[in-house]
Amino acid sequence: MSAAPRLAVDIGGTFTDVVLEAGPQRFTTKVLTTPRAPEDAVVAGTRTVLAQAGLGFPDIGVFIHGTTLATNAIIERKGAKTALIATQGFRDVLEIADEGRYDQYDIFIDKPRQLVPRSLRFTVPERIDVHGAVRLPLDEDAVRAVAARLKDAGIESVAVAFIHSYANGAHEARVRAILQEERPGLWVSLSSEVAPEMREYERTSTTVANAYVQPLMAGYLQRLSDAFAAEGSQAPIHLMTSGGSLASLDAARRFPIRLVESGPAGGAILAAHIAAERREPKVLSFDMGGTTAKICLIEDMEPLKGRSFEVDRAARFLKGSGLPVRIPVIEMVEIGAGGGSIARVDALKRITVGPDSAGSEPGPASYGRGGEDPTVTDADLWLGIIDPERFAGGTIRLSMARAESVLDTAIAAPLSLDTDLAARGVAEIVDENMANAARVHAVERGLVLKDHTLIAFGGAAPLHAARLAEKLGIKRILIPPDAGVGSAVGFLRAPAAYELVRSRYMRLDRFDAAVASGLLQDMSREARALATTAAGGAPLSEARAAFMRYRGQGHEIVVELPLRPLQESDAARLRESFEAEYRRLFQRHIPGAVIEALSWTVFVGTQAVPPMPLTAPTRRPRPAPIGHRAVHTARGGRRDTPLYARADFAPGMTVSGPAIIVEEGTSTFVSDAFEAMLDAGGALVLERKADGASPFGA
Repeated sequence: MSAAPRLAVDIGGTFTDVVLEAGPQRFTTKVLTTPRAPEDAVVAGTRTVLAQAGLGFPDIGVFIHGTTLATNAIIERKGAKTALIATQGFRDVLEIADEGRYDQYDIFIDKPRQLVPRSLRFTVPERIDVHGAVRLPLDEDAVRAVAARLKDAGIESVAVAFIHSYANGAHEARVRAILQEERPGLWVSLSSEVAPEMREYERTSTTVANAYVQPLMAGYLQRLSDAFAAEGSQAPIHLMTSGGSLASLDAARRFPIRLVESGPAGGAILAAHIAAERREPKVLSFDMGGTTAKICLIEDMEPLKGRSFEVDRAARFLKGSGLPVRIPVIEMVEIGAGGGSIARVDALKRITVGPDSAGSEPGPASYGRGGEDPTVTDADLWLGIIDPERFAGGTIRLSMARAESVLDTAIAAPLSLDTDLAARGVAEIVDENMANAARVHAVERGLVLKDHTLIAFGGAAPLHAARLAEKLGIKRILIPPDAGVGSAVGFLRAPAAYELVRSRYMRLDRFDAAVASGLLQDMSREARALATTAAGGAPLSEARAAFMRYRGQGHEIVVELPLRPLQESDAARLRESFEAEYRRLFQRHIPGAVIEALSWTVFVGTQAVPPMPLTAPTRRPRPAPIGHRAVHTARGGRRDTPLYARADFAPGMTVSGPAIIVEEGTSTFVSDAFEAMLDAGGALVLERKADGASPFGA
């Protein structure tokens, strides 16, 4: 990447976070997101950090961007009017799905609402077999007839998903050519390009989702590019992907579905970087912003990654209750638990929090912008862990009176509680929701959370990290520098890369090295072309792998491949590698069983520079407090609690909880169970006290 100033922007549901790194200096700001024109907040925040640095738009060298716009469009069903064209006889792939039920015994189950209604799903005669051979030529007249119906229906975007097109995409490509002739300007997504893999339902669902958000995202990215150009910026714009890498603007326009978890992925990249600096082998990443909370497990300094996830789940933890999207993704769990999450009392007289949020318009009641519902931020303000004068760097003055009013009306009065207990109830429920999500995420992967270090960032996470750690039995917490804009900082640590996955069935006992090598070589060329623009001239490295399984099994495991052309003799080596990985995962392998490869992957990207390890600082006396607040603690009652400015800390300075450490983008609440010290890398380290003794020594 260029040595010129680097800009990173993360658009969230409530705040837009902006970070500028110019040499050794970093400048940050948080501005309220502008939902109707998100680029307005991006430009406004960029002006602020550039002014802080004494720079202008032409000085920006690289612009890295992540956004929740695609995710929100799917969840809120605000994407383009989309149609699906499928192979004749396969109109109902989306409805049939995998024929499973996410809740086996619920007779009133609501299946995920599809993005394309049945009336807008069309079919045409064509057929390609599993090996890519044409069995039935494409009926081009039928395609032209469908094009006329698309015009009558006012369709803006089309997904094309034919049977076995992952093996041969010629028919899909011809459909696109015909549609462009008949309907110039129509957006077209092909499954052979978006998700060229087996498993018809997942491939179709992913292609439909890409088509659904493509006009919205392409329009937004064009407006953003034009806005920066109008300000004099010539910096290339790179987009953060859900897999934790950077994509070019052109790749983002073609495959916007890869951006659906871009903001959270940046946070996971930051947590992995922090873990590598401190040699933390087991980490739980905790990102809590204004709208959602994201939890990710990081093992051996690498976030866990997967090949698919679900958007808009009807049941939070039940697989199959959302819309499947098959793309490279950092595995995490995301729940509606942020500072703006709305609290209420349900019919059973229970306090519930989220998943809906007050967002940025109108925002929490204490913002004074018209919000009428109590939120987590309102509860935190009343409990005393937010300083109303320093919230968001003093750019938003919070109203204690408004927080009290909505808490009393919606929570305290229905439950006959005082305001303190109502606010404490809201805080405890949101903390328990997040703790439960973390427990489920860990159990699904066979991990023990108490062995992990919690890395907390985002505007609200440092406020809740201590209580969350207490609930999970975690003894060590890290709050990185500029934690309030952590995901945007993570964007600046991400590699420029692109990953391709394609399906091509092959048995090892019938291994065709020439076919496999040809496929991998084609994928390498395409991945390099897509990664080169984002790499900005930096050298690229490559990794290859195959997804393999025993015949008859339903899931695959990853086996690494050499970068050279494959040879027939590699079949034996691949068997050995597969069996070794199988034994690692399941203790024993199946001697002599048939092994088959279903999909192949190529990853091309820049190499991340490993961070320098940090040395332990010498302990120093704590800084002088800048004030005091009466804070209501989880153990009941209010305690006089000192406030410290994070900027006043030098490495080794230590304070004992309870304490509040304030900075421009967030505040860290140190409960009385913890002691906090600033380490050599500028991170706050919270360690659990043991029998009254300092965890950091004398």
